[in-house]
Amino acid sequence: MKKGLILTGGKLDLDFARAYLAEHSFDKIIAVDSGLAAAGRLDVIPDYIVGDFDSVDHRLVQQYRKIPYIVWDAHQPEKDETDTELARSRALAIGCRELVFLGATGGRIDHLLGNIDTLYACLATGVKACLLDRQNKLYLLDEGKTFYRDDLWGEFISFLPYTETVSGITLRGFRYPLDCRNIKKGEEAGLCISNELTGEAGTLEFQDGILVCTESCD
Repeated sequence: MKKGLILTGGKLDLDFARAYLAEHSFDKIIAVDSGLAAAGRLDVIPDYIVGDFDSVDHRLVQQYRKIPYIVWDAHQPEKDETDTELARSRALAIGCRELVFLGATGGRIDHLLGNIDTLYACLATGVKACLLDRQNKLYLLDEGKTFYRDDLWGEFISFLPYTETVSGITLRGFRYPLDCRNIKKGEEAGLCISNELTGEAGTLEFQDGILVCTESCD
């Protein structure tokens, strides 16, 4: 299963990213616009570089253009897709079945919200994808999941509705269990925020809808 890394143009904790990359390998790496600057600081040579390059140093662009095997996917600044969307589409086109986005959570809130939406196309095509930073792992779910304590990114697990309604949520093995509850956007958000496992594993089941799931640590 081909695994891809997308370095976006948001704020990135370089120490965290360096440590993460030392422990994880990727088949394909895509740098997105000013994510190219992060690639340079991390000594990463991407396979693809995507964007309009309106927010990256021209000298850095020229430096990477000297590397012959990099594929460049250049776009005009005036476009309907975000640079991160374009990078995601490229990753799906080259057959990535698992994607990690770094630099997609820090910085502008509008970009963060857009990046969450970017995960939807991954979910719809059966691609496992997440936004990752030092404190959080964020992904979408359209079916139940078993959570194992040893695999969690942090001790806190939260669920928010991505669709207008998510029905029949049941949580077992959590500090705050639920039994076939429906949740709607903007209502009773506390039902599914900052939950924790009580043992080594917990299960989530639901009947319909899509959830935003975050695994977080303080």
